[in-house]
Amino acid sequence: MLKSRLITAFILIPIVIAALFLLPPLGFAITILAICMLAAWEWGQFAGFAARSQRIWLALLCGLLLAFMLFTLPAYQHSVHLPQIGGALWVSLGWWIVALLLVLSYPGSAAFWRNSRPLRLVFGLLTIVPFFWGMLALRQYHYEADHYAGAWWLLYVMFLVWGADSGAYMFGKLFGKHKLAPKVSPGKTWEGFFGGLVTSAILSWLFSVFAPLQVPLSTLLICSITAALASVLGDLTESMFKREAGIKDSGSLIPGHGGILDRIDSLTAAVPVFACLLLLVFGTL
Repeated sequence: MLKSRLITAFILIPIVIAALFLLPPLGFAITILAICMLAAWEWGQFAGFAARSQRIWLALLCGLLLAFMLFTLPAYQHSVHLPQIGGALWVSLGWWIVALLLVLSYPGSAAFWRNSRPLRLVFGLLTIVPFFWGMLALRQYHYEADHYAGAWWLLYVMFLVWGADSGAYMFGKLFGKHKLAPKVSPGKTWEGFFGGLVTSAILSWLFSVFAPLQVPLSTLLICSITAALASVLGDLTESMFKREAGIKDSGSLIPGHGGILDRIDSLTAAVPVFACLLLLVFGTL
């Protein structure tokens, strides 16, 4: 299992980095849209759609919604001040606060959404749509002046998330004793949680030293810490929905890693939250 995870990671990481830096804006948008459609396909299980045809329709409808929103934008304009983008990023902050309350009060919180398919679908939209716009907004950061500025920011957020995830796994294995959220994800511990934050902080510092991230240090720290915490919440939220659906992995598309949602669950929270803080709250444009 570990060997399969490592092989897949060594293959995927160069592909992801190449996509960040080499794809033009339209190609990048289409790629992220396709990933979101796959995520919607997997979310169908959380919403109670067992039939393959139902989940295909859900993925297609998600793709059509995102494509429609994309085509309503002025050509090549992905400014966060446009309502489609800025609105989605602000909504993401509200949604992840709600998700935190759902996770903290689980399983009691499931009583009001467990039997509501429309509500579970809304949760999916609130997870996937802001992630889509967060990815595009960060990728377009100062694009006219520097085609690679946004790619560096996205890679930075990914390093934050990978650091938190990998650090939590290693510290949890070595020192884990106290359960973080036993009713949601019994394998996660407080030791792993803090170890992940430390690892994320170290990677963040190293990345900021060598990468062209030209923002005040205080702004970077606030955005980074919040995004790292959000990444843990994204992971726990997906674990909660998987537990209710009675499944271990969201899919089997990625060998050794499960499904698309299993790989991007932390990013679905970290990316829009980081983008909202950096671009809207602190106005780093």
